[in-house]
Amino acid sequence: MTVLILTSEQDVTADMVVVHLNASGVPVVRLDPADLTGGVALSGEYVHGAFRGHLWSAGRLVGMDGLRSIWVRRPGTPATRVPHPSDWLTEESSQALYGMLRGLDVRWMNHPDAARRARHKPWQLRLAQRSGLPVPATLITTFPQAARDFAERFPDLVVKPVSGAHPQEPPRAVPTSRVAPGTDFAAVAFGPTLLQRRVTKRADIRLTVVGDRMLAARKPTAADADPDEVDVRFATSAALWEEAPVPPRIADGVRTYLREAELAYGAFDFAEDGDGTWWFLECNQSGQFGFVEVDTGQPIARTIAEWLARPARLPHQVRGADSTVH
Repeated sequence: MTVLILTSEQDVTADMVVVHLNASGVPVVRLDPADLTGGVALSGEYVHGAFRGHLWSAGRLVGMDGLRSIWVRRPGTPATRVPHPSDWLTEESSQALYGMLRGLDVRWMNHPDAARRARHKPWQLRLAQRSGLPVPATLITTFPQAARDFAERFPDLVVKPVSGAHPQEPPRAVPTSRVAPGTDFAAVAFGPTLLQRRVTKRADIRLTVVGDRMLAARKPTAADADPDEVDVRFATSAALWEEAPVPPRIADGVRTYLREAELAYGAFDFAEDGDGTWWFLECNQSGQFGFVEVDTGQPIARTIAEWLARPARLPHQVRGADSTVH
């Protein structure tokens, strides 16, 4: 049985997992939907109540009924790397590829439907609250007065994008920034704005969850750190990530979160305050983990490979039943 990995060609994070799959003798097919209909081809036949599907990539042909799991890592938009791309071709290719794959009895990391829903930050915040995870006071608004009232209640705020990325090519992450005192907030009327109480943190936390395994890492904040450096991705600190235990309350909340979200993989970001409380910031359903593994030595790539290599689930199993933490 074969593992199918959907991701871009230059994905070092996926490379780390492929190394472990190859070492264990598990067949792997890796393709980028962006290469449909050039370097990737597909075919599906529905006859007499039966389905036969095939994928071709890099000179390899694999039957879809021979797949044990699918890792939707960071795939490109279908059929965009062709001589004459079009919205029509992208939609046709997406319907064909993901429509066929959705009909298979395989294990997903993560299922496209669950992954699409999980990308919405407002949805994440509400689910985190319901799961019992501490969430900083947050406002998403286009009302300037609502923003001013919120700033009066919580004078120390940060602002971050609702979607997480700026619409440019290639996309770039937009850093979380501290809100300057006396900000007018009139510009809020021109687009949804996410304001959040700033957590005075003593460390950043990245909790990577693969199936039922939790691997947490902690990056301490320097005592003399600039309080305006609130986004760990852009901070100048030279501190390394260190392996960390997961508080029981957080572990319980994360289990609930992943079960409700129907996710087999999640990269959680928390801010640890001076009392040791982990405040939920977000959960990236396809988040990077290589930087944590390099610093801590945690076997994240191997754990993902082992999850993907497990036998395909039985047809009667519902989605998410064997894919979340227990």
